[in-house]
Amino acid sequence: MQERPYVISIAGFDPSGGAGLLSDCKTFEQSKVIGLGVCTALTLQTASQCLSLEWRLLEEVTKAIQVLLESYPVSAVKIGIVKDAEFLDEIIKKVKSNDPEVKIVWDPVLKSTSEFNFFDLETLPQLKNTVNKLSLITPNYNEYKILKENNLLPDSNKCSLLIKGGHRDDHLGTDILVENEKEIVLTPTESSAAYFPKHGSGCVLSSAITAELAKGENIETACINGKLYIEKFLKSNPSLLGTHS
Repeated sequence: MQERPYVISIAGFDPSGGAGLLSDCKTFEQSKVIGLGVCTALTLQTASQCLSLEWRLLEEVTKAIQVLLESYPVSAVKIGIVKDAEFLDEIIKKVKSNDPEVKIVWDPVLKSTSEFNFFDLETLPQLKNTVNKLSLITPNYNEYKILKENNLLPDSNKCSLLIKGGHRDDHLGTDILVENEKEIVLTPTESSAAYFPKHGSGCVLSSAITAELAKGENIETACINGKLYIEKFLKSNPSLLGTHS
Protein backbone atom coordinates (compact mmCIF):
# COMPACT_ATOMS: atom_id res chain seq x y z
CA MET A 1 0.00 0.00 0.00
CA GLN A 2 1.36 3.41 -0.99
CA GLU A 3 2.16 5.62 1.98
CA ARG A 4 0.04 8.74 2.29
CA PRO A 5 1.83 12.09 2.02
CA TYR A 6 1.95 14.40 5.04
CA VAL A 7 0.30 17.82 5.03
CA ILE A 8 0.36 20.53 7.71
CA SER A 9 -2.51 22.91 8.37
CA ILE A 10 -1.30 26.07 10.11
CA ALA A 11 -4.59 27.64 11.12
CA GLY A 12 -6.97 28.64 13.87
CA PHE A 13 -8.96 26.38 16.17
CA ASP A 14 -12.71 26.61 15.54
CA PRO A 15 -14.63 24.64 18.20
CA SER A 16 -17.57 24.13 15.84
CA GLY A 17 -15.29 22.09 13.58
CA GLY A 18 -16.60 23.84 10.50
CA ALA A 19 -13.47 25.84 9.72
CA GLY A 20 -9.78 26.01 10.63
CA LEU A 21 -7.68 23.12 11.89
CA LEU A 22 -10.48 20.67 12.60
CA SER A 23 -12.09 21.22 9.21
CA ASP A 24 -8.76 21.00 7.40
CA CYS A 25 -7.84 17.70 9.04
CA LYS A 26 -11.26 16.21 8.21
CA THR A 27 -10.67 17.20 4.59
CA PHE A 28 -7.12 15.80 4.59
CA GLU A 29 -8.33 12.46 5.92
CA GLN A 30 -11.00 12.15 3.24
CA SER A 31 -8.48 13.23 0.59
CA LYS A 32 -6.14 10.35 1.49
CA VAL A 33 -3.33 12.38 3.06
CA ILE A 34 -2.13 12.51 6.66
CA GLY A 35 -3.03 15.80 8.29
CA LEU A 36 -0.85 17.51 10.90
CA GLY A 37 -1.81 20.75 12.63
CA VAL A 38 -0.29 23.88 14.14
CA CYS A 39 -2.67 26.28 15.90
CA THR A 40 -2.27 30.02 15.17
CA ALA A 41 -5.22 31.19 17.27
CA LEU A 42 -7.93 29.99 19.62
CA THR A 43 -11.37 31.18 18.63
CA LEU A 44 -14.75 30.91 20.27
CA GLN A 45 -17.25 30.56 17.47
CA THR A 46 -20.19 28.67 16.10
CA ALA A 47 -21.25 28.08 12.53
CA SER A 48 -22.98 31.48 12.49
CA GLN A 49 -20.86 33.83 14.62
CA CYS A 50 -17.37 34.46 15.97
CA LEU A 51 -17.29 35.66 19.58
CA SER A 52 -13.62 35.93 20.44
CA LEU A 53 -10.09 35.41 19.13
CA GLU A 54 -6.85 34.81 21.01
CA TRP A 55 -3.63 34.72 19.00
CA ARG A 56 -0.81 32.35 19.90
CA LEU A 57 2.70 33.78 20.10
CA LEU A 58 4.61 33.66 16.82
CA GLU A 59 7.52 31.89 18.57
CA GLU A 60 5.18 29.10 19.73
CA VAL A 61 3.80 28.67 16.23
CA THR A 62 7.19 28.52 14.49
CA LYS A 63 8.55 26.11 17.13
CA ALA A 64 5.64 23.75 16.53
CA ILE A 65 6.20 23.96 12.77
CA GLN A 66 9.88 23.14 13.23
CA VAL A 67 9.10 20.07 15.36
CA LEU A 68 6.69 18.69 12.75
CA LEU A 69 9.02 19.39 9.83
CA GLU A 70 11.87 17.59 11.59
CA SER A 71 9.65 14.60 12.39
CA TYR A 72 7.67 14.03 9.17
CA PRO A 73 8.31 14.27 5.39
CA VAL A 74 5.84 17.08 4.73
CA SER A 75 4.78 17.48 1.08
CA ALA A 76 2.51 20.52 1.35
CA VAL A 77 1.41 23.17 3.83
CA LYS A 78 -1.85 25.10 4.07
CA ILE A 79 -1.94 28.40 5.99
CA GLY A 80 -5.23 29.78 7.31
CA ILE A 81 -5.76 32.71 9.67
CA VAL A 82 -2.65 34.68 10.60
CA LYS A 83 -2.38 37.79 12.76
CA ASP A 84 -0.60 40.04 10.28
CA ALA A 85 1.90 40.17 7.40
CA GLU A 86 4.93 39.52 9.63
CA PHE A 87 3.23 36.45 11.12
CA LEU A 88 2.67 35.06 7.62
CA ASP A 89 6.18 35.85 6.40
CA GLU A 90 7.86 34.20 9.39
CA ILE A 91 5.75 31.06 8.92
CA ILE A 92 6.77 30.85 5.26
CA LYS A 93 10.45 31.34 6.16
CA LYS A 94 10.27 28.55 8.73
CA VAL A 95 8.62 26.13 6.30
CA LYS A 96 11.01 26.91 3.45
CA SER A 97 14.09 26.66 5.68
CA ASN A 98 13.34 22.95 5.91
CA ASP A 99 12.39 22.42 2.25
CA PRO A 100 12.53 25.32 -0.24
CA GLU A 101 10.42 23.35 -2.74
CA VAL A 102 7.49 22.48 -0.46
CA LYS A 103 4.09 23.57 -1.79
CA ILE A 104 2.50 26.32 0.35
CA VAL A 105 -1.11 27.42 -0.02
CA TRP A 106 -2.42 30.50 1.80
CA ASP A 107 -6.13 31.01 2.25
CA PRO A 108 -6.16 34.73 3.12
CA VAL A 109 -8.94 35.04 5.68
CA LEU A 110 -9.13 38.78 6.24
CA LYS A 111 -12.65 38.90 7.69
CA SER A 112 -15.16 36.27 8.66
CA THR A 113 -18.56 36.18 6.94
CA SER A 114 -19.91 37.75 10.15
CA GLU A 115 -17.45 40.67 9.69
CA PHE A 116 -15.02 39.59 12.42
CA ASN A 117 -11.49 40.83 11.60
CA PHE A 118 -8.90 38.06 11.43
CA PHE A 119 -5.99 40.05 9.94
CA ASP A 120 -4.41 43.38 10.83
CA LEU A 121 -5.30 45.26 7.64
CA GLU A 122 -2.78 48.01 8.45
CA THR A 123 -0.01 45.52 7.64
CA LEU A 124 -1.41 44.73 4.17
CA PRO A 125 1.32 46.72 2.31
CA GLN A 126 3.94 44.38 3.84
CA LEU A 127 2.43 41.49 1.89
CA LYS A 128 3.90 42.82 -1.36
CA ASN A 129 7.08 40.78 -1.10
CA THR A 130 5.49 37.86 0.73
CA VAL A 131 2.80 36.58 -1.64
CA ASN A 132 5.28 35.57 -4.34
CA LYS A 133 6.97 33.17 -1.90
CA LEU A 134 3.82 31.04 -1.92
CA SER A 135 2.66 28.41 -4.42
CA LEU A 136 -0.99 29.43 -4.43
CA ILE A 137 -3.31 31.89 -2.70
CA THR A 138 -7.06 31.25 -2.54
CA PRO A 139 -8.94 34.44 -1.62
CA ASN A 140 -12.71 34.61 -1.84
CA TYR A 141 -14.11 37.28 -4.14
CA ASN A 142 -14.28 39.98 -1.43
CA GLU A 143 -10.70 39.32 -0.28
CA TYR A 144 -9.53 39.28 -3.88
CA LYS A 145 -10.95 42.78 -4.36
CA ILE A 146 -9.12 44.02 -1.23
CA LEU A 147 -5.82 42.55 -2.45
CA LYS A 148 -6.35 43.98 -5.94
CA GLU A 149 -7.21 47.47 -4.62
CA ASN A 150 -3.96 47.45 -2.64
CA ASN A 151 -1.91 46.13 -5.57
CA LEU A 152 -1.07 42.95 -3.67
CA LEU A 153 -1.97 40.26 -6.19
CA PRO A 154 0.91 37.85 -6.82
CA ASP A 155 2.99 37.59 -9.99
CA SER A 156 1.21 34.62 -11.56
CA ASN A 157 4.52 33.32 -12.90
CA LYS A 158 5.68 32.88 -9.29
CA CYS A 159 2.49 32.25 -7.29
CA SER A 160 -0.83 31.11 -8.71
CA LEU A 161 -4.11 32.76 -7.72
CA LEU A 162 -7.47 31.04 -7.30
CA ILE A 163 -10.33 33.51 -6.92
CA LYS A 164 -13.07 31.58 -5.15
CA GLY A 165 -16.53 32.38 -6.46
CA GLY A 166 -18.71 31.55 -3.47
CA HIS A 167 -19.22 35.23 -2.56
CA ARG A 168 -19.79 36.58 -6.07
CA ASP A 169 -23.00 38.46 -6.92
CA ASP A 170 -22.73 37.29 -10.53
CA HIS A 171 -21.65 33.82 -11.69
CA LEU A 172 -21.99 32.41 -8.17
CA GLY A 173 -19.67 29.46 -7.63
CA THR A 174 -17.46 30.19 -10.63
CA ASP A 175 -13.79 30.14 -9.63
CA ILE A 176 -10.99 31.69 -11.66
CA LEU A 177 -7.46 30.28 -11.61
CA VAL A 178 -4.70 32.65 -12.72
CA GLU A 179 -1.46 30.84 -13.47
CA ASN A 180 1.49 31.88 -15.65
CA GLU A 181 -0.49 34.93 -16.88
CA LYS A 182 -3.32 32.66 -18.07
CA GLU A 183 -6.89 32.61 -16.72
CA ILE A 184 -8.76 29.32 -16.36
CA VAL A 185 -12.47 29.49 -15.54
CA LEU A 186 -13.78 26.71 -13.29
CA THR A 187 -17.57 26.60 -13.47
CA PRO A 188 -19.85 24.70 -11.07
CA THR A 189 -20.99 21.28 -12.23
CA GLU A 190 -24.59 22.06 -11.18
CA SER A 191 -26.85 25.07 -10.64
CA SER A 192 -26.09 27.05 -7.48
CA ALA A 193 -29.56 26.00 -6.27
CA ALA A 194 -28.14 22.52 -5.68
CA TYR A 195 -25.75 23.77 -2.99
CA PHE A 196 -26.33 24.87 0.60
CA PRO A 197 -24.21 27.64 2.22
CA LYS A 198 -21.65 26.15 4.61
CA HIS A 199 -19.54 27.62 7.40
CA GLY A 200 -15.87 27.13 6.52
CA SER A 201 -16.40 26.15 2.89
CA GLY A 202 -13.40 28.28 1.89
CA CYS A 203 -11.20 26.38 4.33
CA VAL A 204 -12.43 23.07 2.96
CA LEU A 205 -11.74 24.02 -0.66
CA SER A 206 -8.23 25.28 0.10
CA SER A 207 -7.33 22.22 2.17
CA ALA A 208 -8.70 19.86 -0.51
CA ILE A 209 -6.49 21.61 -3.07
CA THR A 210 -3.48 21.40 -0.75
CA ALA A 211 -4.06 17.67 -0.32
CA GLU A 212 -4.10 17.22 -4.10
CA LEU A 213 -0.82 19.14 -4.42
CA ALA A 214 0.71 16.89 -1.76
CA LYS A 215 -0.26 13.88 -3.86
CA GLY A 216 1.69 15.30 -6.80
CA GLU A 217 -1.05 16.93 -8.87
CA ASN A 218 -0.30 20.17 -10.69
CA ILE A 219 -2.11 23.32 -9.57
CA GLU A 220 -4.80 23.28 -12.27
CA THR A 221 -5.71 19.63 -11.64
CA ALA A 222 -5.57 20.19 -7.86
CA CYS A 223 -8.03 23.09 -8.17
CA ILE A 224 -10.39 21.06 -10.38
CA ASN A 225 -10.33 18.12 -7.94
CA GLY A 226 -10.72 20.46 -4.99
CA LYS A 227 -13.79 22.01 -6.62
CA LEU A 228 -15.37 18.57 -7.03
CA TYR A 229 -14.72 17.91 -3.35
CA ILE A 230 -16.27 21.18 -2.15
CA GLU A 231 -19.35 20.70 -4.33
CA LYS A 232 -19.99 17.35 -2.70
CA PHE A 233 -19.47 19.00 0.71
CA LEU A 234 -21.92 21.83 -0.10
CA LYS A 235 -24.61 19.33 -1.09
CA SER A 236 -24.11 17.17 2.02
CA ASN A 237 -26.98 18.62 4.10
CA PRO A 238 -28.96 21.86 4.56
CA SER A 239 -27.32 22.92 7.83
CA LEU A 240 -24.41 25.37 8.07
CA LEU A 241 -22.05 22.52 9.01
CA GLY A 242 -21.32 20.17 6.13
CA THR A 243 -20.14 16.57 6.31
CA HIS A 244 -17.08 14.99 4.73
CA SER A 245 -17.64 11.68 2.98
